[in-house]
Amino acid sequence: MLRRFTEHPSTVNETYFQHMAMALGFGSRMLLGGLACFVHGFFPWLCLTRGSDTIRALHHRMVIHRTASAATPARAEPVAAGD
Repeated sequence: MLRRFTEHPSTVNETYFQHMAMALGFGSRMLLGGLACFVHGFFPWLCLTRGSDTIRALHHRMVIHRTASAATPARAEPVAAGD
């Protein structure tokens, strides 16, 4: 059971707590970017690029900047959303 807390973080070269901090940081930035999109939907002159800027920054931080170790095919299991 405890392995579930460390298995995925280790694939991205992080400890459990490092991974938690990264995930909470990403989640909070996504919430702020999403809120800016809602504001922009009602008031088109506000938050003109905040949503797309947030997506670009998070993509750079997660995909381009991070070094991940490849998961072995035998251990790569599909996970349901919210699991």
